[in-house]
Amino acid sequence: MSGATLEAYLASRTANGDGPAPDVAAVIQRLATAALVVRKIMNQGAPDTAFSGTPGFSNSDGDLQKNLDVLCNELFLSCLQGAPVAYYASEELEKPVLLNPAAHLAVAIDPLDGSSNIENNVSIGTIFSVLPAAKGPDVDPSQSFLQPGDRQLAAGFFIYGPQTALVLSLGKGTEIFIFSNRLGCFVEAYKSVSIPERTSEFAINMSNYRHWEEAIRLYVDDCLAGSEGPRERDFNMRWIASLVADTYRILVRGGIFLYPADGRKGYHQGRLRLVYEANPIAFIIENAGGAATNSITRILDLVPENLHQRVPLAFGSRREVARVARYHVDPNMIGERAPLFGKRGLFRA
Repeated sequence: MSGATLEAYLASRTANGDGPAPDVAAVIQRLATAALVVRKIMNQGAPDTAFSGTPGFSNSDGDLQKNLDVLCNELFLSCLQGAPVAYYASEELEKPVLLNPAAHLAVAIDPLDGSSNIENNVSIGTIFSVLPAAKGPDVDPSQSFLQPGDRQLAAGFFIYGPQTALVLSLGKGTEIFIFSNRLGCFVEAYKSVSIPERTSEFAINMSNYRHWEEAIRLYVDDCLAGSEGPRERDFNMRWIASLVADTYRILVRGGIFLYPADGRKGYHQGRLRLVYEANPIAFIIENAGGAATNSITRILDLVPENLHQRVPLAFGSRREVARVARYHVDPNMIGERAPLFGKRGLFRA
């Protein structure tokens, strides 16, 4: 790897005036330091319940916590002590934590995304969002996180896989850094990532087909029909069931990811969290030339109603994301599929 180190990249972006404020750069450096501690813990390869065991508690959303969920939350919270961060919000905590009342930044984080995959040795990660902190004598700490995603100052995720990587956007482009064992730091590996507008690859959990609303079933049906169907080309399907891993693949080779709302209890409003999952992923994707919606509306335009709000999510290649929206608004408007539309009568009932 011959790219700039993360430290040099942040220093350069800060110095030239079009990058982050020094405080934002300092927060990213601290998060990177904590991520390397997580990496080291994972590389120890604990064979027992140290990784996947549960302490018997649930997180803020009712999901059963893993031991590593709790440990990672403590690590990232600790790393931001003394940083220029006013408030810290986490998937693992019901309410934001006050760190430094004088600071002007807020950090929302999913400390260990994909923790259900821990025992399966599948890539998992840490997703983070950096926002301007709400200020005022009587401000509610939650207000810092109830801002539309387009106000993010930076967003990114660490992925702990065969390589430990950092995907980062400061609002002008998206970069990928890989941890170099030789240098002992993150080094730029993919500069100004660009997601192709078109794709022939989609990611969705097909086992939920019967629960989806009509628009998603129609979209997937047309993809599966391949070259003989209305899309007139063959599609590949991928599903890792790890948001960071699926996002990384799309950044590197294109595609579309769909996690729609469905008819199951607890899934009517989608499953992914808007503030610390969908917003940072959407910020990263848009700054790589892609698009991200809740199937219809741009994710970064949504105003969160609460810290742990869930949302449907579709992101990736811009034209494909737009097509998903058209299936929701009016599939009859999609010219090439109109001749086949009558065959879908069963699903329109």
